[in-house]
Amino acid sequence: MRRSDAEVFARGVRDAVPIMLGYFAVSFTLGIAAKNAGLTPFQAFVSSLTQASSTGQFAGYMMISSCASYAAVALMIFVANARYMLMSCAMSQKLAPGTPLRHRLAVAAYLTDEIFGLSVTKPSPVNPYYSYGMAACAVPGWSVGTLLGVVAGNVLPGNVVDALSAGIFGMFIAVIVPPARGDRTIALLIAVSMAASFAFSRFNPLGISSGTRTIILTIAIAGAAAFLFPPKEGEAGE
Repeated sequence: MRRSDAEVFARGVRDAVPIMLGYFAVSFTLGIAAKNAGLTPFQAFVSSLTQASSTGQFAGYMMISSCASYAAVALMIFVANARYMLMSCAMSQKLAPGTPLRHRLAVAAYLTDEIFGLSVTKPSPVNPYYSYGMAACAVPGWSVGTLLGVVAGNVLPGNVVDALSAGIFGMFIAVIVPPARGDRTIALLIAVSMAASFAFSRFNPLGISSGTRTIILTIAIAGAAAFLFPPKEGEAGE
């Protein structure tokens, strides 16, 4: 590693410290969900280390709990994480034109929402080592937090674990409420999603599993929303 790359790497590590602290708190709660799904601390650690996606991991844990097939789990995680393909395409435009493919793939591998958000604020071209530095700081915090969440779930009293389990839902509420308050379309889609999920859970004559039901609703509602409410010109990059 050249000295200039090392300096950029160190800057990425420094800038990612707040992200790492936030990841640790959130992933601890995610670890409780992993424990409830039957994962060991090591399995939860590896799942966070290789994925680093709260939505994808929670969807995976939920489907593991329902004894879904490997194919169903893979499809659900693919759908939940599909946005990262778009982020990777956008991030590739921030890299220098001559950036080798190996660096592009490595940057995409750990391109989380927060790392992407911080990277795109930097002037182009972005040095891949800046993303490496952020990932080197943030992802271990996410992985260790998940591991400790599973460990805590194994040693804490049941009522405490139940209380902590509700934290993951609080995290998702914190994700959806701010944009819903500023956009009626998003608020409507959230309401439709909740109503459809409740209806399918109560009226399910075909006996569709909860995991498959989640996949169907996710694809159907997201697809309908993209068709009926396409982003206006100038909003797509915001």
